[in-house]
Amino acid sequence: MKAATLPVQRPRDARLLVVDADGRLAAHERADLPELLAAGDLVVANDAATLPASLSGRHLPSGATIELRLAGRTAAGAPDEAQRFSAVVFGAGDFRMRTEDRPVPPPLAPGDRLDLGPLEAEVLRTLGHPRLVEVRFAGDADAVHAGIARHGRPVQYAHLAEPLALWDVWTRIAGPPVAFEPPSAGFVLDWKFLDALRRRGIGFATLTHAAGLSSTGDPVLDARLPFDEPYRLPASTVTATCAAKARGARVVAIGTTVARALEHAAARPGGLHAGSGIATNRLGRASRVQVVDVLVSGTHEPGTSHHELLRAFVGERTLARIDAALEDGAWRTHEFGDSVWIERERPQPRWNLNTATLARRFGQVRTTLPA
Repeated sequence: MKAATLPVQRPRDARLLVVDADGRLAAHERADLPELLAAGDLVVANDAATLPASLSGRHLPSGATIELRLAGRTAAGAPDEAQRFSAVVFGAGDFRMRTEDRPVPPPLAPGDRLDLGPLEAEVLRTLGHPRLVEVRFAGDADAVHAGIARHGRPVQYAHLAEPLALWDVWTRIAGPPVAFEPPSAGFVLDWKFLDALRRRGIGFATLTHAAGLSSTGDPVLDARLPFDEPYRLPASTVTATCAAKARGARVVAIGTTVARALEHAAARPGGLHAGSGIATNRLGRASRVQVVDVLVSGTHEPGTSHHELLRAFVGERTLARIDAALEDGAWRTHEFGDSVWIERERPQPRWNLNTATLARRFGQVRTTLPA
C-alpha cells in the first residue's frame, strides 16, 4: 500500500476492493459502490463534522512549545462538558514530522496552565499516561468553541504535505461538530450517490459518532485505541435498522465508527434503541457482530486499531489475502485513499471427522444419487 498524499475526497480513479461473504476478492471502481447494493438494503453513515482539534501553544510552567490534540470528551452530561476534553500532548513540531518522531512534551502535572492562542486551559489530571491528559478550558462554552474554531487546525499526519483546510475533512453530510478526526469512510458520499440509493430503493440513515484519533505516535497509547467515544442514535435510524434486519436485508455501515456504535448499542441491555451512549467496545477477532452485514471503509495498515476491527468480519486467512492484494496492487491508504467493501464472512461448515469415519465404515454414506 502507499499513502494518499492529496486531500481529494472523491478522486476519479478511486478503487474499491470487494470481499464477499465467501472470502472472494474483486477489484472495482469506487463509483460502482451503488451497484453492489440491492433494493431493501440500508446504508448507515456517520454525520459528525470534524473539529479543528489540533491546538498549538505553550506549556506555561516551562515555556516549552507544545501541540495539544483534542481526543475526546471527559464529562458527558456534566454542566461544563463543553470545556473539558481529553487530549494527547506533543512537544515542539508540526504535522510535517512523523507522529512517531514527535518529541514528548515537558512533564505535565495537575494545575499546569496552557496558553493556546486565544484559549487558556488547565491540566486537571493525567489519564494513565504522561502524554494523555484531561484539560479544562477557561471561559464559557461559546468562547471555547469560538477559540477552537479560530485557532485550531484539523489533526494531520506527515503523509499529507500541505496543510489541511477544515472543508477538506468534512463529509457531504457533516452535521454536529463532534469528531476529532474525520469519519473518512464517508468521503465516498456525495449527492449523486445518495440520489442513486433513492432511485434503487435503498435506505439511508445516519448516526452521530465522535470519531477519535487514529494515531498518537506512542506505542503504549496506540495500544489503547480507539478511546471511548460518544455516539447518538436517532429513533428513525433504529427503526430503519430493525426493519432491515426483520426483512432479511443487509445493513451496510459506512465506516468503522458506524459499526462500533451500532454494535455497542445492540449489545446493551434491551438491545438497539434510540439515544446516546459511550462506545467502550473494541471490535475484533472475538467480537460477535449482530447488526452490521457489510463494512465499507478505507484501507488500513496492519497493526492499526482500524485494521484489528476487520477481524470481526473476516477470518485470518481472508484478512491476509486482503492485505496481500492491497499491497501488491499499491492501493492507497489513509483517509483520502481507496476503499474496501467487506461482507461479514459466512461461518465455514464444520465436519465431524469421527462421525464421517464411522459412517463410511458402516456404509451410511451414499456415494451415488438415489434412482
